Amino acid sequence: MFELFRTWKERHFSDPQRVILGIMLLVGAGLVYFLGSLLAPVFISIIIAYLLDGMVGLLQRSRMPRLAAVSIVFTVFMVGMIVITLWLIPLTVKQVSQLVQQLPSMLATVQYRLLQLPTSYPELISEIQVRQVIDFLNTGISTLGKRVLSLSLASVVGLLHLVVYLVLVPFMVFFLLKDKGVILGWGRRFLPDNMDLTESVWQEANVQVTNYIRGKGWELLIIWGISYAAFKALGLQFSLLISLFVGLSVIIPYIGVTVMGFVMALAAFIQWGWSSEFASAMVVYAIIQILDGNLLAPLLLSGVVNLHPVAIVVAVLLFGGLWGLWGLFFAVPLATLTNAVIKAWFARLEQRSDRP
Repeated sequence: MFELFRTWKERHFSDPQRVILGIMLLVGAGLVYFLGSLLAPVFISIIIAYLLDGMVGLLQRSRMPRLAAVSIVFTVFMVGMIVITLWLIPLTVKQVSQLVQQLPSMLATVQYRLLQLPTSYPELISEIQVRQVIDFLNTGISTLGKRVLSLSLASVVGLLHLVVYLVLVPFMVFFLLKDKGVILGWGRRFLPDNMDLTESVWQEANVQVTNYIRGKGWELLIIWGISYAAFKALGLQFSLLISLFVGLSVIIPYIGVTVMGFVMALAAFIQWGWSSEFASAMVVYAIIQILDGNLLAPLLLSGVVNLHPVAIVVAVLLFGGLWGLWGLFFAVPLATLTNAVIKAWFARLEQRSDRP
């Protein structure tokens, strides 16, 4: 047993390059897992700066000085943040508050329509089953009400956190972009000189992740806009809020679309019941998802993130369980990084085994 373990260790960890890569991955994961809540503004700033750096590089390739490129990109970013803060967030909060206020009447409507099902379809559903569903909904609404109350009591603390983020994050984003070379040079002094394997992994993952995030960003905006226009035309209540979550659902492959399908069905059922309007809303949602899956996503993400669907679902469940909402959003980029590490790891192993 010990001999088998020793052979495995020598096979996989005798190469200093792989040991360096393994240590860096462990340190990075440990920092995020144990210090994520404390350093959240720093991590968010790094992610935003990483995404904006591609635009800065594009302007630099047109022979624009880096400071000027950073200033232009940062100004566009701040304008977007102001629009989101002053227009989108208040509008979304307004619809959320309206939804919370209408929850009791909506629940009563659902109960009334569910109690009609045993009469209309006695061979499919019984009154006992309907009562069980209603009890489940009552329990869920009660739990949701308690959570909303706890959030309202902690609103002052949440407001302080929001102010800190709105001031601190843009400040750090600007200097991360402006002094990128200085910061990377400072950090490079603490790393070993020879890091060929780590650099090759980073280059492959960087291209894949950047293209994926860019494509998903455009996909989110397009699906959000199409959904909002379609739901508004149908007269669906809370169309902005529902379309926003339909757009965000594209970030969580397979699971997000399925969950939003149930949410969409529930919202349409509460408003219209079993009617032609309900059927129209569900058909429109299905058409949007079909167009997204068969036209928009392949067009925007062609050749990006070549992962098996099972691997994507496992990544969503794993990273979502570890890091909650952020883990769900970054599950596919993290899975892409993991895939790049595995490919480079075994490619290095094959290179060493082929040497005489």
